Amino acid sequence: MFDRLAELETKFEELSQAISNPDVIADQNRWRILMKEHSDLSPIIESYRDYKETMQNIDDAKEMIEESDDEELRQLAKEELKENQDKLEEVTQNLKLQLLPKDPNDDKNVIVEIRGGAGGDEAALFAYTLFRMYNHYAEGYRWKTEILSANENELGGFKEVAFMIQGRGAYSRLKYESGVHRVQRIPVTESGGRIHTSTVTVAVLPEAEDVDVQLDMNDVRVDVFRSSGNGGQSVNTTDSAVRLTHAPSGIVVSCQDEKSQLKNKDKALKILRAKLYDLEQSKQQAQLSAERKSQVGTGDRSERIRTYNYPQSRVTDHRVSLTLHKLEAVLNGDLSEIVDTLVTADQATKLGGEAV
Repeated sequence: MFDRLAELETKFEELSQAISNPDVIADQNRWRILMKEHSDLSPIIESYRDYKETMQNIDDAKEMIEESDDEELRQLAKEELKENQDKLEEVTQNLKLQLLPKDPNDDKNVIVEIRGGAGGDEAALFAYTLFRMYNHYAEGYRWKTEILSANENELGGFKEVAFMIQGRGAYSRLKYESGVHRVQRIPVTESGGRIHTSTVTVAVLPEAEDVDVQLDMNDVRVDVFRSSGNGGQSVNTTDSAVRLTHAPSGIVVSCQDEKSQLKNKDKALKILRAKLYDLEQSKQQAQLSAERKSQVGTGDRSERIRTYNYPQSRVTDHRVSLTLHKLEAVLNGDLSEIVDTLVTADQATKLGGEAV
């Protein structure tokens, strides 16, 4: 491991020199590539140098204890030795985390799909609540949210909604949200005051670039039709809605939110590319399914991952047995404690040698 780290440090120093070279700066494409590589290596090298400094401090303190005749200096050296030995475990753990294989999708934008499941209108209303929760969470990171397609019900809920969240690291934080979300509450339409249980499914897909997916438009059937539902006066008067059908996979995507057929087609293509990329990833992950012992990292969409209990103001994430009694704060976008716990569990599993 340390031979590899020494090689990485040498490479980091070479990159540091290169990105300051006027000839490299003049070639903006090359400079951006080197800058990203330098940025990706920076946390690892920082942790490695922190580790080396801590080990050097331990060696210096031990030498002082063995060789000094001054009792006061020896006492100070003992205190420094203990301090650095205590620090070493934390530094080593941090270094191991930095060396874990990075998910290549972590820095990507995401496309989130939320669909009402069991519960009819109540599920659709909670689908809107989850959309609002993720929107507030994104605002906290200054990420941009854009609705790609939506199908509303009469009560203002979403039968289904697809939206993009754009921002560095969006997938690294939101990928744990894929799965079935369960809500327990008294519906506004319930006169008897009984608690109902409804479910909503969430899918989080990394945005696929052209280089990620080879999409042959000859495999895609494009249909246009007149939009329906809430969309303004002119939406229903032109054939602006677009439906894409990908013949090889059978994936169908529809978009009708925009007045422009071109814009609807562009949004639909973004969703289609993300779905095809996700499908390919799923095939690759299936090959490793025998080794998978946890679903924390990606979230199985067929499994219940979280319960939101309104009467008890309780949120429980079943994957990590975490229960928080602050439902209102969570639904207003305060997801940090939940996501941090999931990230930590994911890292711990990987450090233990299991694929997550």
